[in-house]
Amino acid sequence: MRTYRQLFRTPEFTPIFAATCLQSAAATVTGLALATDVYARTGSPFFAAVSMFGPSLAQLAGATLLLSAADRWPPRAAGAGLALLTAVLTALLALPGLSIAGVFAVLLAMGLAASVSGGVRAGLLTDVVADSYLLGRSALNISNGAMQIAGFAAGSALVTVLSPAGTLLTGAGAHLVAALVIRTGLARRAPRATGRASVAATWRVNARLWAIPGIRPVYAGLWLPNGLIVGCEALFVPFAPSGAGLLLAGSALGMLAGDVLAGRFLTPSWRRRLAPFLRLLLAVPYLPFALHPPMAVAVALAVVAAVGYCSTLLLQERLMELVPEENRGQALGLHSSGMLTMQAVCAAVAGVLAELTSPATAITLLAGGSVAVTLLLAPALRQPAATLPFASPANRPT
Repeated sequence: MRTYRQLFRTPEFTPIFAATCLQSAAATVTGLALATDVYARTGSPFFAAVSMFGPSLAQLAGATLLLSAADRWPPRAAGAGLALLTAVLTALLALPGLSIAGVFAVLLAMGLAASVSGGVRAGLLTDVVADSYLLGRSALNISNGAMQIAGFAAGSALVTVLSPAGTLLTGAGAHLVAALVIRTGLARRAPRATGRASVAATWRVNARLWAIPGIRPVYAGLWLPNGLIVGCEALFVPFAPSGAGLLLAGSALGMLAGDVLAGRFLTPSWRRRLAPFLRLLLAVPYLPFALHPPMAVAVALAVVAAVGYCSTLLLQERLMELVPEENRGQALGLHSSGMLTMQAVCAAVAGVLAELTSPATAITLLAGGSVAVTLLLAPALRQPAATLPFASPANRPT
């Protein structure tokens, strides 16, 4: 399977794609509505920011406590049930009189659900598209970026027309529709792994994954360079208040171009050759930001840099070569939860650095850190996955 047209002819891919679009758009509009509501109630930029990043930060807890469910629950029932739970939790956020403490308690629950949901969806994608995972993941990444752009635009309008509470209820409705799409559009499948989902099972499989030779550099490569560059993007507003929208749009455009490049046009041999350079491309264009380049140049640099985000697709492909099939949902869920958590952490670190220095200097420092991490990981990631000595036959990919 080499084209997006062929991908959408796969019977169950379209429901996965549609549900992902609905959930991504819902998360975007509800995050904006909630941040608006929290800021109006508290006047605190900190509480407003944390309300937007709350579910992402909570995913770390889900990855360490609940992620075994991604492979131990039937995928269709798990995906539909978690989307329904998210719809209910989102509707709770619209309740009048809900305290700030209550808001963050609900956000914690949403983050825990999202961590498992991400693992379920990623594992299900490997079942549906088989050896075309990279192309399928590319299509979902493109949809996520497009839905975020559309979601922020629609969210702003909905908050004005319907109020934050009305926008939250709209987002809950989108999650409910996603649950119906999953339930009616996917076939019933048995869980990939046997046993009961539990905290102990999550820890045990995480430890097993972490012990596979060669996997730690892959996770580090998925989490750190990416997170540091998201920290750069978090400083676009203070770097150029009047041009932040152009910078963000340029970054989104470059990311979409990179996903299409890696998913549709690069052959396996070219992916192996270009992977190290794409990881560097993610950060190097931000190094000149210390010189305060003109806005047109800064936007062009942001576009070029964001093409490098496709390097995470190539690392996901390597991850799939390393992990056993029965643990793929948890392995991919761990990647997703760790990536989102690191992005939120690096955004906070970026803010601190900008306070201590300047936005331009902080962007350059974060980019330099990303380059350093990429160079340190390069020797370990250069070794072909097929040549790595697996600790035991149980860890060998199937």
